[in-house]
Amino acid sequence: MPRLFLLIAIAAAMASGFARVRALAFQRTAPGSVAGQGDAPPTDVQLRALIDRVLANQHADDDALPLFQRVERRQYRAHASDTKLSDDRTYRVIPIGTGTGWRVLVEKNGHSVPAPDYQAEILKVERALELVSDPANPKSKRDIEKYHRRLKDRADLLTAARDGFSFTWLGRETRGDRTLDKIRMAPNPNFKPSSRETELFAHVEATLWIDEVSAHVARVVAELTSDFTVGGGLVGKAYRGSRMTIEQAEVEPGVWLPSLYQYDYSWREFFSTTEVHEHTEASHYVRIGPPAEALAFIRRELSPSVGPRAQQ
Repeated sequence: MPRLFLLIAIAAAMASGFARVRALAFQRTAPGSVAGQGDAPPTDVQLRALIDRVLANQHADDDALPLFQRVERRQYRAHASDTKLSDDRTYRVIPIGTGTGWRVLVEKNGHSVPAPDYQAEILKVERALELVSDPANPKSKRDIEKYHRRLKDRADLLTAARDGFSFTWLGRETRGDRTLDKIRMAPNPNFKPSSRETELFAHVEATLWIDEVSAHVARVVAELTSDFTVGGGLVGKAYRGSRMTIEQAEVEPGVWLPSLYQYDYSWREFFSTTEVHEHTEASHYVRIGPPAEALAFIRRELSPSVGPRAQQ
């Protein structure tokens, strides 16, 4: 995926943290709730308390994601109207402590990966975790430092998004046994961007569905409402109508992680135009812990007494 559209996704996801605050401002009063009576908005003091709660949830989920392995099924279509997939792959994603997951191919276009190939990839994961777990390894140290810098950049973008968007409460919806607050996110016309990332805010609108009880985002749909160019359009352009959908689910008590990604976008880089339609479902989350614990987890799987895919 082009870096530019990733920034759109980041902008929407990070802004969602503050959107949750505004959504919770209109919660019905419940025992222990800090909201006002009925649908009345909270006071400034109550709003600050909500902000603390929401941001704590967001940071906790961000911190939890690198501790879980998961299964992702990625499906691609070359064009939105295509009835057949151009590619269909299922991966086991194993975190290795540097902010990225090692993707082990499990199935490709309906065909399982041969067991020896799968086992060879798990051995590579073991080696990667050994290197990350070694404090004397200079490359791993640099990778971890880069990861922490990315975390700081993400936090800075969240802070900017507080001012970059305005939020409108649209009502409530019931999905299953959950009540969701629906929030519209629109660019703040008075916002002054300070970077290329924050310039994107003026081109993005989003709708969020917030779980009313837990203060977690259940769904976000973000769309590019105008073309966004890089280098005056000479380097690249993301086209109006490009859209991203992310859904999240509770994978263990108090922890919400992505369950679906949907990307539909058009992007031109120099003289080549790309159209992408990607649908990814994430499931089977299993907490395997930081690198040292994950290494022990993988080694148990590689033990002769454990089947090669028993931990999937």
